[in-house]
Amino acid sequence: MANLLYKETHNKVFKKITPEGFSAVFKNVLDSEKTTLSYPQQIASFYDQNDYDPQLIMDHLFNHDLNIATAYLMKADEHGLNPKMFQTDEIRALLQKFYDKKAIKTVDEAYHDMAQLELLFASSLMKYSTVLQYGLVNPKKIYVRYYVETKLPDTALMANVLQAHSLKAYLDSIQPKDQQYLALQKALTDILHSSDSSQEAKKRTLMVNLERLRWKNKPTAQKYVIVNIPDYSLNVIENGQSVLSMKVCDGEGRNKNNQNTIVAYNDTAATDRPFSHETPQLNSVIRYVEVNPVWNIPESIASKEILVEAAKDKYYLSNKGIDVYKNGKLVDDPEDIDWSTVPKASSDYEFKQRPGDNNALGKIKFIFPNKSNVYLHDTPAKSAFDLAARDVSHGCVRLGEPQQLALNLFGQGPKYDLISKDMALDKPDPTTVNLQRKTPVYITYVTCWADAGGTLQFRQDVYGLDIVLYASMKKAGI
Repeated sequence: MANLLYKETHNKVFKKITPEGFSAVFKNVLDSEKTTLSYPQQIASFYDQNDYDPQLIMDHLFNHDLNIATAYLMKADEHGLNPKMFQTDEIRALLQKFYDKKAIKTVDEAYHDMAQLELLFASSLMKYSTVLQYGLVNPKKIYVRYYVETKLPDTALMANVLQAHSLKAYLDSIQPKDQQYLALQKALTDILHSSDSSQEAKKRTLMVNLERLRWKNKPTAQKYVIVNIPDYSLNVIENGQSVLSMKVCDGEGRNKNNQNTIVAYNDTAATDRPFSHETPQLNSVIRYVEVNPVWNIPESIASKEILVEAAKDKYYLSNKGIDVYKNGKLVDDPEDIDWSTVPKASSDYEFKQRPGDNNALGKIKFIFPNKSNVYLHDTPAKSAFDLAARDVSHGCVRLGEPQQLALNLFGQGPKYDLISKDMALDKPDPTTVNLQRKTPVYITYVTCWADAGGTLQFRQDVYGLDIVLYASMKKAGI
């Protein structure tokens, strides 16, 4: 250790150091600075298993690998991250001391600077490696209605960076290769180099969508259905290509009129406080469909809407094909009830809408297990699909072309023929048709992406989820 460090630095102080002397100081520095490190337990365990040897310094300092790695950290802003998160200023200052043969004047200073540089680099490289591969923010901790399976960082795997033969090769290997990521990264880099202050909103939107792309929550199946809430769209993806696309209506959002932007927002908008009607982010599997479904009207809708309308018009329920149940028993003459006297918080009554042209679920609904009890469904309210902003539902996703989705999922054959026939009828009872090939479904929230031609598409932050994510990333140090 002494011979190598003296040979490379030409600083005579390093002639006097010993591995035993360094390890004693290293342990003390590690113990005193644990709270400032990323993944302190993993770092402590690594060096304990390696006899407190300064591996990064010995293997990477004098071949300029650490300088190259520092340059990668300095370009973290091209990923929408602040280089200062990775303590680049402190690392550069320490590196400079090792390249200046007069900067380190005592053995104690040499030990301390070696320990500091080793730990700073270990901490920063592990953090950078983790963020690029798993993201900076855990979406489950910031979003109330986030039910997407998302892998968390494997910190044991992250320690591989400390044993990399070539830091450049390792850092190249963890650069996201996804074409969407590369397109957004290039656009952000162009903005950073242009220093155009009018691009701040676009810059922040790119930053949060790059973060979303880093999350380990992407579909892996050959075929899946994906809904993008801000785009009001559904696509069936097969072998990486969209084979069916349609308009959808999704749940009403809190930021409907864009009163809060990603640049100008208030403190309350920085915390996730979803409206009751917002569609959740989730992943599940479509298992079956119901043709001519009964709508079991949720208590929240019954109290806020159904009871109000029934109080105005005693024939409202019968005209809409809504059956009333009291304590589980069908009410024969609901028009005889004075609904204006029924407390809105009452749980005595249940409401179910029979199949028919007025049924809010239309002719078919696609069922997939989820905590929020939402589903994809048809609707009689076709005019809503002419709107540009289609956040108009109570939380479920209304489909512009539900029969086309059924055809795509079931394919031509007896099951689809049954679905098609029953959708043309007003049957009094629902028909359940199981899907033989269970198909994954993802409901996502993406406000910026590159289309097939490479053009960036931007959508309004209708739920304010960009704001919540940006605020969380800012707290984390971007």
